[in-house]
Amino acid sequence: MEDKGDVRGGSMGTLPAVPRTLRADLWTMAADPLPRMNGPRWLARLPHVLVVVLAMLMVYGSGQDPMIRVLAMLLAAALVVAMFRPIPAWWASTVIMVIGAPIVDHPPASWDVPGHGGMSFPWSIYLIALQAGVLFLLALRVRPRVVAETFGITILAGLACVHFINPSIGPGEVVLAIPVVVTVLAVGALMGIGVVLRGERVARTRLFRQQQLTAAERARRTVLEERNRIARELHDVVAHHMSMISIQAQVAPHLVKDPPEELKENLAGIRQNAVEALTELRRVLGVLRSPDAPPDAPQPTLDRLAELAGSVRGAGLILTIETMGEPRPLSPGVELSAFRIIQEALSNAMRHAPGAAVHVKIGYRTDALAIQITNAEPDRPPSPSAGPGHGLLGMRERTVMLGGELTAGRTPDGGYEVTATLPAKDTP
Repeated sequence: MEDKGDVRGGSMGTLPAVPRTLRADLWTMAADPLPRMNGPRWLARLPHVLVVVLAMLMVYGSGQDPMIRVLAMLLAAALVVAMFRPIPAWWASTVIMVIGAPIVDHPPASWDVPGHGGMSFPWSIYLIALQAGVLFLLALRVRPRVVAETFGITILAGLACVHFINPSIGPGEVVLAIPVVVTVLAVGALMGIGVVLRGERVARTRLFRQQQLTAAERARRTVLEERNRIARELHDVVAHHMSMISIQAQVAPHLVKDPPEELKENLAGIRQNAVEALTELRRVLGVLRSPDAPPDAPQPTLDRLAELAGSVRGAGLILTIETMGEPRPLSPGVELSAFRIIQEALSNAMRHAPGAAVHVKIGYRTDALAIQITNAEPDRPPSPSAGPGHGLLGMRERTVMLGGELTAGRTPDGGYEVTATLPAKDTP
């Protein structure tokens, strides 16, 4: 008994929800413009132009009867409005069709209904085409549920009008009449096409947005990974210097004959602070380091540039390196970032410019280190890549971290050039 009561309660609860759903779906004045087509400006508005031309042709072909011509003009206006506000336009066109059905002069009965003689049809083909156009524009922009609701209401209103002007014919016979069946099927097929087109457009829009989100997330993740890598490398550099401070503080008292106690205490404090800082750095490095990274791997500097050049030449890259100015020791961060920028630029050249010669120019300025990596035009198309690369993001992160500047772009001869300027003062 309780189960039956629950079922009845569920059914009774569903029925009141139907009017609320219809009101929420159909009682709205919200604007929903017809989307523009992609392409040139003249093509973007082509659907709107075609709708206006169709409306004018339907009015022109509606005949000379004044009442039918007025109905055609009103429906043509509703068709144009449907490009911007489909739901209000549908309401207007439905009201016009219902009001116009009993007041126009109907054509002589031309379809036989067994047992009743002929049956009159209240609208001409032009009026039906205009109404179908409104429904099609509506189906292009609203959800399938709303399409089904408007289609059902339109068919019910149309059947009521046909029965009204043919009172001797029963509702069941009206439904089965050939012109009614043909009209329902034609309008339903047209709205179905609109639903399919809308579904395809919505799917493309969602796919495009998803691709944008994926690309943005990939770029954000790449930046975070590069920053994490930079942090690991700089922590290694700082840890090296802290170790040197600790060793020097320990050795310093032995370099002075009879050092005072104050000096010993200060040096012992320096060494203790350096050891504590080094312990904290190593703890952080244990979290930041990749599992496959050697625990004490030295970070590369420009001294290893010859080794890098040998490896890329062995891979088939035509590489020349030019050094301008007097080489001098630079801070470890600048040396490391310069090496990584050159390494990434050479990798990009091998990947995206196969067969092209690469020229690396390193300039030692008074207060900066200038790096320029230029490759010529490739002699063959590059192999397809699995996805967009983010090497430039890493180069830019390193350059910005040091307060420098980086530019990258195509050269006039079809090649590519990366230029980085890193502030670099002489190390003491």
